[in-house]
Amino acid sequence: MDKILVEVFVPALARTYDAYIPLTTKLYKVETLLTGAIAELSNGYFAPTRETVLCERTTGSVLDIGMSAQESGLHHGSRLMLI
Repeated sequence: MDKILVEVFVPALARTYDAYIPLTTKLYKVETLLTGAIAELSNGYFAPTRETVLCERTTGSVLDIGMSAQESGLHHGSRLMLI
């Protein structure tokens, strides 16, 4: 399975995390994994809700969670935001 390294900024924490995500897994699964990991790494300061979304950091556009990272055009070094 091919993976890419992305940067995930969490405004609620004012922190950035680096994460490897699989290219072919749908983003709804990736979002679930990222929110769980960040909640754990932040000792519960980040509490994801049903409204939590994964966006492109530079444009602010919400990613389609029904697509894979590859289908969304993500690549090594993509900058994302979890809000």
